[in-house]
Amino acid sequence: MIAHLKGREKALEPFGWTGEKAEWIALVCLHSGVFTRAQCARFMDAHPEQVRRAVHGLIAERVASEETEPGIAGIGRVCRIFSRPVYRALGAEHIRHRRGASTEVLMRRLLSLDYVIEHADLPWLPTEQEKVAAFEALGIERSLLPVRVYRGAARETRRHFPVKLPVALDSARALFVYAEPGHDTATALRSWGKAHRGLWRALAKLDLSVEVVAVARTGRELERARRVIGGWAEPAGPGESCPAIREELARIERAIVQGAVHILDEFGGLQAALKRSVALENQARRQGGRGSIDRGVAWRTERLARVRYR
Repeated sequence: MIAHLKGREKALEPFGWTGEKAEWIALVCLHSGVFTRAQCARFMDAHPEQVRRAVHGLIAERVASEETEPGIAGIGRVCRIFSRPVYRALGAEHIRHRRGASTEVLMRRLLSLDYVIEHADLPWLPTEQEKVAAFEALGIERSLLPVRVYRGAARETRRHFPVKLPVALDSARALFVYAEPGHDTATALRSWGKAHRGLWRALAKLDLSVEVVAVARTGRELERARRVIGGWAEPAGPGESCPAIREELARIERAIVQGAVHILDEFGGLQAALKRSVALENQARRQGGRGSIDRGVAWRTERLARVRYR
């Protein structure tokens, strides 16, 4: 059972899908809208012939299509679930995953799904609405979330987390996944990081660990991403914390060294004073120029490693 689906796979029973098949369809619809046969085989631990029949069944039911993508090679056919009723049943009727996409967006979706398949037990926030609600529940203002404004003839639409990459959140950490579709530079990665910086700083102030995973296909892409996100995790310099914090820290340290019990009692005793000292040091480190994130790693996909652009 995949916890972050929150039982939404049961909404697919009217289509005749239950168990692992329903979980797979729900996972694809909420995270990518597309998948390869190799990804399906990995998730369902199925033989290629079983996967072939499953895909052809979806096509026969007119809920999906399978095509060879003209812009890429080494991937086989890509299956796309497009049925609006299926997405509606999952509470994601207007998600863009069910629509066709450019080669770049398609690769991002497949890479995102590949990471989620291998880490399906994480507390993912699959939809824009879930991401926004989760961070607002922490008291983080919507203005700090990454956003893109789409201007139409009639009105303006704001989309948060517009690149639609995976985000997981629990009481201890927030994990952000960046999928590298095969750019020649790190410009897109840096732009994505800049859009998230306000959110990351807000999470750090709440003492949540902020982690970034860059998913890529080639060694060159992995190394480039590793250098960029590694830099985000490095301290930016000693900086200067608030004078009041420095003064209170110095007062606690003097009281401990001098054995000034009357001062320690103001904090509730020695142990409470030590805890307060640790909290103040963490706060000073954040104000003094800590990195944007706590940890950054690069993860290489195996199933999409042979993909190449034509």
